[in-house]
Amino acid sequence: MKVHKEGTGLLLSLFTFLFVVNLTLYYTVGKGYLFSISLSLSVALFLLALNFFRSPFRRFPYDSEGLVIAPADGVVVAIEEVMENEYFHEKRLQISIFMSIFNVHANWFPVNGAVSHVSHQPGRFRAAYLPKSSTENERSTIVITTRHNVDVLARQIAGALARRVVTYARVGESCHVDEQMGFIKFGSRVDLFLPAGTEVLVEMDQKVTGNQTPVARLHKINYDYSAPL
Repeated sequence: MKVHKEGTGLLLSLFTFLFVVNLTLYYTVGKGYLFSISLSLSVALFLLALNFFRSPFRRFPYDSEGLVIAPADGVVVAIEEVMENEYFHEKRLQISIFMSIFNVHANWFPVNGAVSHVSHQPGRFRAAYLPKSSTENERSTIVITTRHNVDVLARQIAGALARRVVTYARVGESCHVDEQMGFIKFGSRVDLFLPAGTEVLVEMDQKVTGNQTPVARLHKINYDYSAPL
């Protein structure tokens, strides 16, 4: 399993710190009970961090045209029509995916197209599964315009533990569902805002996999699920 580039520096620093702590304990207290506990906790902590920053190689196995693909691993925590007041200023279908610290935290583009808007809003660090986190938390907004001129908004939202949202998208660049859109460090959430009337392909509390699970089908486009690439 590949380590994501966003985690290499942190993992190196964490390994160095834990190594120094345990080496110091070894030479001061020896191979005693305290050293054994410290070593066990250090290994568990490092493996947890290593698991968090894993970066699996994925490719969507079918023709993604007309589909909205899950931009992140996690659980669907919201499917509802809401007023989107930061960019569209109209009603949109919102589908939200909550990521725990055990999920892959790389984010993929949900549709193919061109990036037409990127912005960052400072904010609070509420628990990411709460509805208000979508409008009150630190967040980045990315809008992708498909070749059928459908605008899809993806919003990366920081959580109670997430303190940094990394966005790779740049205005004017073309994008594809197999490309990473960004990364959110620690527990967080990604919201999708789609045209009202979009067909939903997932259910509440369903587990989804980033770049693998179709979550919606845009209403203007017909799609044949039996036609792989």
